[in-house]
Amino acid sequence: MGDLIDLVIDQWRRVRPDLDPRGMGTSGRALRVAKLLERRTEEVLRPFGLSLWQFDVLATLRRTDCDLSPGELLDATMLTSGAMTHRIDRLEAASLVERRPDPDDRRGVRVHLTGAGRRLVDRAVEARFEEASRIEGVLDPGEAETLARLLAKLELGLANRPGPGVRAESGDDHQRGSRPR
Repeated sequence: MGDLIDLVIDQWRRVRPDLDPRGMGTSGRALRVAKLLERRTEEVLRPFGLSLWQFDVLATLRRTDCDLSPGELLDATMLTSGAMTHRIDRLEAASLVERRPDPDDRRGVRVHLTGAGRRLVDRAVEARFEEASRIEGVLDPGEAETLARLLAKLELGLANRPGPGVRAESGDDHQRGSRPR
């Protein structure tokens, strides 16, 4: 019994036997799983009034247990957008974070998790961890460990390899301006 990706691979083999579609087994499934995980995570966060990006910012502040500059916050989150200032503005308007002057840089600010933000993220992270455990529960512990290790290897490999149409510069194995996540 196969899944949709097995069907897609078989279809490509039939209509384009000159191509090797085996790579779709990993990348196609990874894309489908990522969408399913994102959807499930959004559903878990919805009762808390949080989107995934909001949770990521609040959880980053909570797990680091310190104030961070907007740049540090961007580097420490799993967010892909550079629109951190706008995101901080929205969280500040909701009284979940506040900006404080950076004691080491008169021009800089540090983002601080408010008491309300801390209480909210503490409740949301419990639900998020429970859902992550339920998701991982379809695998036995050894499979889960192996999958986590292989996904980490895949992520590192992708982060350090130029994408299509991007030339690696001498001595530089990753896209200019990209940050490993």
